Amino acid sequence: MTLMKPTIATGIVGYGVYIPQYRLPAREVARIWSDGEGGVPIKEKAVPGPDEDTMTIGLEAARNALARAQINPQDIGAVWVGSESHPYAVKPTSTIIAEAIGATPATLGADWQFACKAGSETVQAGIGMVGSGMMRYALGIGADTAQGRPGDALEFTAAAGGAAFIIGRAEESLAIVEATYSHVTDTPDFWRRPTTHYPSHGQRFTGEPAYFEHVSAAAKTMLAEMGRTAKDYRYVILHQPNKKFPERQAAALGFSREQWVTGLLSPVIGNTYAGASLVGLTAVLDIAQPGDKILCVSFGSGAGSDAFSLVATEAITARQPLALTTQQYIARRVEIDYALYVRYRKKLKMH
Repeated sequence: MTLMKPTIATGIVGYGVYIPQYRLPAREVARIWSDGEGGVPIKEKAVPGPDEDTMTIGLEAARNALARAQINPQDIGAVWVGSESHPYAVKPTSTIIAEAIGATPATLGADWQFACKAGSETVQAGIGMVGSGMMRYALGIGADTAQGRPGDALEFTAAAGGAAFIIGRAEESLAIVEATYSHVTDTPDFWRRPTTHYPSHGQRFTGEPAYFEHVSAAAKTMLAEMGRTAKDYRYVILHQPNKKFPERQAAALGFSREQWVTGLLSPVIGNTYAGASLVGLTAVLDIAQPGDKILCVSFGSGAGSDAFSLVATEAITARQPLALTTQQYIARRVEIDYALYVRYRKKLKMH
């Protein structure tokens, strides 16, 4: 399979992010489950409040994307939401958001699922629809309130947040999509049955045959078929289940710390959810300058990776200040303890 390139030049017209204000320090998880001994993989993670879910997170990100795009919501031909924690088992999140932003009724609406790369799938689909001329704009969202079993390693990093991207024609874009590529296999590193509350995972199996195999293959294929090396890009964003994985993979691909650290959010707020790599992309777009080339590679358990090659346009600097930045959301924090986290995440069953 060669790189996928839209027939009509396409790009990101607007982008937005939302990160809940509540923070659970990693030391709190360690205090409860490991008696405070040993190291922790991140500093803290973002936790949704009692009135927040995937829909509210995705909606706030979408509103920020609209603020930057400065378009009429009625011109949006699709609203797609990728998540592994939709608020309803049978009731789309996408229709609620489409209604709330004023995009209904002449629009497509659907929810997507592919673990942590569900969000990047929606962006790819938007590129295809706009790039074929079937619609003027498409809205792709990745948002989650990810779950982790109490005491499981996932509880350190399974966080909450979301990102939204409005895809449109290149002449309106703040970043042009050069190409995209996907690498997918049946690798069961992470799963959750419909009747279970918390996901299971393959421990170390989630590394070599899952994360590293797919992220590496997607990135290397993109670089090879674009005729480029790591040095041709100003920034790279790799999916961030923890700090070590993207750091190791970036180095293996030849990227320097300066190229990948801007989009690395795991050490600060956790980043294991469907919008993970996309939130990292918003952090880069917040500071990117015209002409900067950006490589973004997502990862979703099950397993697969989507790679995107982007180039910032002259329009980016004027659009950046039109909504809150990723770093502003990170700075807006209220620390909570483990007991309040259990209450907010409804981990204590009362019946």
